[in-house]
Amino acid sequence: QVQFVESGGGSAQPGGSLRLSCTASGSISRIYIIAWFRQAPGKQRELVAHITSDGIKTYADAVKGRFTVSRDNAKNTVYLQMDSLKPEDTAVYYCNGLQFVSDPRSWGQGTQVTVSS
Repeated sequence: QVQFVESGGGSAQPGGSLRLSCTASGSISRIYIIAWFRQAPGKQRELVAHITSDGIKTYADAVKGRFTVSRDNAKNTVYLQMDSLKPEDTAVYYCNGLQFVSDPRSWGQGTQVTVSS
């Protein structure tokens, strides 16, 4: 099973930007949907955005118009461009193939995003 490693997190001020990367241990070309999730302290993990292998993108209402998901199958990498960041975007961000989410072993360490002034 493909494993994902997230990177690119850090600290940003409100209104700032960050770009997250999610690199797979193998080919992602046959993984139809790859999704970004986030989990804030004391809250459940939530879906942020996902992208299909043919480029169809879907966003949660909370990030629509601010975040952009993309994928590069040749590099086995999925990206999340986050603009106009808000403090409520603070969370650990994860990526995973949507077909794998029920397997606890499929989740990586995530990458921390902190938005504060």
